[in-house]
Amino acid sequence: MTPDDQERFREFVASRMASLRNLAFVTCGNWHAAEDAVANTLAKLYPRWHKLDRPDLYAQTMVVRAAIDETRRPWWRRERSAGDTMPDVELADPSGATDERLRVRAALQSVPARQRAVLVLRYYLGMSGEEAAEALGVRAATVRSQTSRGLDSLRAALAAGGVVLDEQELGGAINADAGRGGHGDARPTAAAVRR
Repeated sequence: MTPDDQERFREFVASRMASLRNLAFVTCGNWHAAEDAVANTLAKLYPRWHKLDRPDLYAQTMVVRAAIDETRRPWWRRERSAGDTMPDVELADPSGATDERLRVRAALQSVPARQRAVLVLRYYLGMSGEEAAEALGVRAATVRSQTSRGLDSLRAALAAGGVVLDEQELGGAINADAGRGGHGDARPTAAAVRR
């Protein structure tokens, strides 16, 4: 096949692919079988390309025949996806945890900025009071008071949403998942929240 024929074939495929796929779908009623029919047709059309006067009519005829063959193929010869043999795995509905995380995040946003910074450093990143004080450039006593006030503010904001905060579990869960300087997510926070 000459380079000009190859270029014309590429242009033909680019311009006719969608219409051939639609024709195959209308013929067989299955998108996967339609795509297979078009792919098989184009693979057979390529070596004959330079001999054809009307490749569009030839391709349409071949696509219809290939689509019919795809539906006639015996079930034992049909390709099946690996997902057909895999059992369905039931997963818990995460929407409740997501709602809880969103409520915790919204409550945390209502806490004043300095208190929020202390809470994030202490409970989310797992820093000690001294490490948080160094990171913020304040005294350790300031971090302790901001932590206390921040937890009170967070507890009040969560209570307004019907959620109770358990600080012991909050610190343990976050420290276990994120660690010092870790990059945990909101899941540990949600685990420490009780309705």
